Amino acid sequence: MDNHLGQATDQVLAPLKKLLPALEALYTDVHAHPELSMQEHRTAGLAADRLRAAGYEVTTGVGGTGVVGVLRNGPGPTVMLRADMDALPVKEMTGLPYASTLDAVDREGRTVPVMHACGHDMHVAWLAGAASLLAQGRAGWSGTLAAVFQPGEETAEGARAMLDDGLYKHFPKPDVILGQHVMVASAGEVGGRTGTITSAADSLQVRLFGRGAHGSMPQASIDPVVMAAATVLRLQTIVARELSPNEAAVVTVGSLQAGTKENVIPDEALIKLNVRSYDPKVRQRVLDAIERIVNAEAAASGAPRPPEITMLDSYPMGVNDGGASTRVGDAFRHYFPAARVHQTGPTSASEDFGSFGQAWQVPAVFWFVGGTDPDTYAKAKAAGEVNKIPSNHSPYFAPVLHPTLETGVETLVVAALAWLAKGAAAAPDAS
Repeated sequence: MDNHLGQATDQVLAPLKKLLPALEALYTDVHAHPELSMQEHRTAGLAADRLRAAGYEVTTGVGGTGVVGVLRNGPGPTVMLRADMDALPVKEMTGLPYASTLDAVDREGRTVPVMHACGHDMHVAWLAGAASLLAQGRAGWSGTLAAVFQPGEETAEGARAMLDDGLYKHFPKPDVILGQHVMVASAGEVGGRTGTITSAADSLQVRLFGRGAHGSMPQASIDPVVMAAATVLRLQTIVARELSPNEAAVVTVGSLQAGTKENVIPDEALIKLNVRSYDPKVRQRVLDAIERIVNAEAAASGAPRPPEITMLDSYPMGVNDGGASTRVGDAFRHYFPAARVHQTGPTSASEDFGSFGQAWQVPAVFWFVGGTDPDTYAKAKAAGEVNKIPSNHSPYFAPVLHPTLETGVETLVVAALAWLAKGAAAAPDAS
């Protein structure tokens, strides 16, 4: 397999250097024009244009703004490559010459700043580059390639929207699904693992009900601010006191809203929280504990009615198939110097990428590509200050262009060719 893969890889990646200026232009364009989840119309148009120019059969509007390009190149396996496209309601502070200055209207009708603070602009450029190179180098491989540009990853709805719109019914069933994400790590380096790679994530909203009163007459109230404060403190004990030290979970309260004036006790308080977990049983125990604590604190306060608990979004746990992830890892180690390929642990970040493999019941592999300037990362690591590097979702998050851009194109091409290269071993049975 190595010889065939090496030959195919060299053939397909040969034009990469010439393609880089166009990919850099695409990346900076998308970065400067971010779009919120499920609003990625311009980005989807750019992706579709590049797929058409490369000779793909292109379908737009899948699940709203999703784009699917299919390239049939003779008999062989079907490989799906996926990139997400959406940005975040974050005001960019990077100072880059191509920084976003745009605002947009979110689904609640609020005007918010928008930024590619998670690297999905890089993902778009990566997949556009890989799709173009694989189309140009089709003499070195055989099979079918599906390039999927997905909306709405940040709201955990894009993958499901594409699937609900018939993605798994109207397009070729893949033998493997491949995806990647830019992260805080030295640019040019790649990390992955077999098994759990990303955590499950659940976001909830808790509405607590009290009785309002004048701030000078607290005895006339049932104070939802105190109720919410007690609830937040008690929620922290779930991980600290209800889980074993050998079990992993995160419970984060990211929003607490109550009242509008200092001398008015309000009627309600709103809490929004997020849960990360790596085990289905632990996840259920944490969710059950949240419900128990929220209801108990409301009852202890004498709330006039039970709280309302609403699930806002839910991400599945990302699990890399054993055989497929081994194949991808072997291909990376064959192509890259050994020092650039790393075994990672599970990350507490979450993704809806796993929804595709679950829907099709086929192997899926997800990995990470570093995006931090290597010197900056090395100095931060030596000083024990990696956590000070602006991370995904930070207003200062900005992957260094090179070698991040070319590395992500290379990883997609190399991983795809591990199945598609002529003479590659037969794909594992995905039935």
